[in-house]
Amino acid sequence: MTSDTESSGLFARLKKTRASLAGGLSGLFSGGRVHFDDDVYDDLEDQLLMADLGVEASTAVVSALRERVRTTRIDSSESLNEALIDELSSILITAERPLAAQRGANGPLVILMVGVNGVGKTTTTAKLAAYFQKSGHSVLLGACDTFRAAAIEQLQSWGERLGIGVIAQSHGSDAAAVAHDALSAARSRGTEVLIIDSAGRQHVNADLMAQLGKIRRVLSKGDAAAPHETLLVVDGGTGQNALSQAAAFEKEVGLTGICVTKLDGTARGGVVVALAKQFPVAIPFVGVGEGIADLRPFKARDFAQALVGAPTTE
Repeated sequence: MTSDTESSGLFARLKKTRASLAGGLSGLFSGGRVHFDDDVYDDLEDQLLMADLGVEASTAVVSALRERVRTTRIDSSESLNEALIDELSSILITAERPLAAQRGANGPLVILMVGVNGVGKTTTTAKLAAYFQKSGHSVLLGACDTFRAAAIEQLQSWGERLGIGVIAQSHGSDAAAVAHDALSAARSRGTEVLIIDSAGRQHVNADLMAQLGKIRRVLSKGDAAAPHETLLVVDGGTGQNALSQAAAFEKEVGLTGICVTKLDGTARGGVVVALAKQFPVAIPFVGVGEGIADLRPFKARDFAQALVGAPTTE
């Protein structure tokens, strides 16, 4: 259950998307216009597209609202907002799945973090570790981004700050070998959660994708079910490009979830709706700030409420 404080905090963090969307929606009722015609529906779809819901999700929402208007009374920005929240929630609920830290029979819950360069993957890895640690679980990190020495140092710095162990080798080492060592260490220590930070890679680079496949194969030799979770990290500010990244990683390595970061700094927060609409995987967490606690478990209705918000009275 999400507290009022958590809900209001999310509401504040998504202010750029909400301000853009709410401002456009309020215009639908300017001049006292309350009658829904084709122009109104077109304007509404335009506002959803500008918030980066994408064509598929925007079309579905507008179609559902047409049916609502036919059967119920929507004659104010307040009633439109409530209807929008309901329709967005119905799409987002398919992506709502808590990530449980259940240690398997053969060892820890193994989470493989993947994504392109610059999306905040290593930082998200640390925030996820802090989340599980705060929940009372033992955590170990695997520094498998051996392509960048700075990434190893960054993860080790986070480990020191959080008091969490980091299994690492030198810059340029075989990433799959690091993954093997990390899983072996986690099993011997009885660790509940192992989080593997892989190298950021462009989703069009076949060689780097092949390396990621090798990490998965090595992990599966240690535990046939590992990695139990493969989480793609995308930057919410990239908008529809996040969809192409998700499609590429899903095809090459298979995904169980998508974490959307940097939602506090963009007016494109609707991309979360587009992802939920187009991909049959969970969105277990969203990133809404730089703080260690700013990786929040995803709640469909809370997110829809934060996107649409209350109607402006200005």
